[in-house]
Amino acid sequence: MAGKLMHACVYDGSVSGVVGLKHVQVPVPTPSKDEVLIKLEATSLNPFDWKAYKLKALLRPLVASNSPLIPGTDVAGEVVGLDPESKRGGLSEYGVANEKLTVSRPPEVSAAEGSGLPIAGLTAHMALTQYAGLNLDGTGPQKNILVTAASGGVGLYAVQLAKLGGAHVTATCGARNIDLVKSLGADDVLDYKTPDGAALKSPSGRKYDAVVHCATGVSWSVFEPNLSDKGVVIDLTPGAAAMWTCVVNKVTCSGKRLAPLMLIPKDDRSLLCLVELVKERKLKTIIDSRHRLGRAEEAWSKCIDGHATGKIIVEL
Repeated sequence: MAGKLMHACVYDGSVSGVVGLKHVQVPVPTPSKDEVLIKLEATSLNPFDWKAYKLKALLRPLVASNSPLIPGTDVAGEVVGLDPESKRGGLSEYGVANEKLTVSRPPEVSAAEGSGLPIAGLTAHMALTQYAGLNLDGTGPQKNILVTAASGGVGLYAVQLAKLGGAHVTATCGARNIDLVKSLGADDVLDYKTPDGAALKSPSGRKYDAVVHCATGVSWSVFEPNLSDKGVVIDLTPGAAAMWTCVVNKVTCSGKRLAPLMLIPKDDRSLLCLVELVKERKLKTIIDSRHRLGRAEEAWSKCIDGHATGKIIVEL
């Protein structure tokens, strides 16, 4: 497709927020070795997208690159080219991806459902299986798990996966989303604005073996009394205080600990697992809103706002 142009939204970073997003025509990217060219059908946005691209734009003057900054990392579509130098994001008509990090999407899984899985789904999967030690087939001792901000992209997947693993699940969210989170299997749901919700007290009275912490602004002093003797808080958005707590836990050899999580996918096995669960209707991608590429600013603004229930999808 050399020389062919495509519609894309680029982020120039000269101004903050949604006004930094511009509609342009750019060349269709050419996949390099071990990459595939994808004709995109859907892209899901994550907080990572606007935060990372804001940082990239700030660093742009220091980097020798002429490639446009096109946001969007989680995509679904049709592979149209293999191995024929630039990487392009998901807010465009075409994108390139590492072949090892892509999986085949069965017809039972829509493009919108599939595009929601990579960052949010994999983060939830990694937190529960690798950090909390949960077996998704339900084998092993039952665990008591708390999911904070459970109505967000990661949280909604985490609730469902934890229940698949046979855990007792407590979740926090806003009052308007309590019924939704309950419908996905949560045993107890707390309104985070209430005293019990702010204190993260389990209505069952049990201590948490693991906390998938998707929110911000909760101190270790709130988590610590609610954890079992070897309980772990898996922090998805760790700040300086969280990192210090992690160090202190290690130095003092505390049984209770805080573990920062950073998603670095290495292969497609976990994503294959998630796609299969969606295919079998054991896992749902909850969609907050759908937007056309021509109105991507609406999706970008909603993502920055931070109050979406589930995934924000841009469709082509």
